[in-house]
Amino acid sequence: MTPKKFYVVWQGLKPGVYTSWEECKIQVTGFENARYKSFPSQEEAEKAFHDNPWKHLNSKKGKNVSSLPSSDSIIRESLAVDAACSGNPGLLEYRGVYVADHNEVFHVGPLEEGTNNIGEFLAIVHALALLHKHKQLMPIYSDSVNAIKWVANKKCNTKLERSERNKPLFELITRAEMWLQQNSYQNPILKWETKKWGEIPADFGRK
Repeated sequence: MTPKKFYVVWQGLKPGVYTSWEECKIQVTGFENARYKSFPSQEEAEKAFHDNPWKHLNSKKGKNVSSLPSSDSIIRESLAVDAACSGNPGLLEYRGVYVADHNEVFHVGPLEEGTNNIGEFLAIVHALALLHKHKQLMPIYSDSVNAIKWVANKKCNTKLERSERNKPLFELITRAEMWLQQNSYQNPILKWETKKWGEIPADFGRK
């Protein structure tokens, strides 16, 4: 007798744990960017469903039915974010683009008296909030090590002084920090490897 399997659907018509491939298949067939995987026990499946899916999709435990590219490959089903600042501090903009086709998803600014690191931080949080709202688990690419650390620490660790001119910017920072404190997310935040892949797709092209 073939051992029974349990199927986790993280991204599909109706995410959940299913007890047969037939049930799982209904949830993922024709669903763009479906994320699902089989497990040998219900306990493992239930635990994985409430965990970060990318950890399990990359692991050898269980059987992958929807796998990811290697770490050397660009994940096309993802968002890339970047910032541009004219001066330090100066006029700041940030945006996010869909990596697969480079279409712009959001664009904020210009904002007065900002810095590039602040823009990179805000861009990541903006992407996280947007994907969270639409229940999308796709990764986010950033080429800023500092911004990735700030997001992990839930704090914009800038030394920029507040002023009347940059008040709107600091209001965005406060909102971003509050969002990180009040929400959880499963989207991987990945470092864009500029030396391997060239400029990040969200780059403003002003260098």
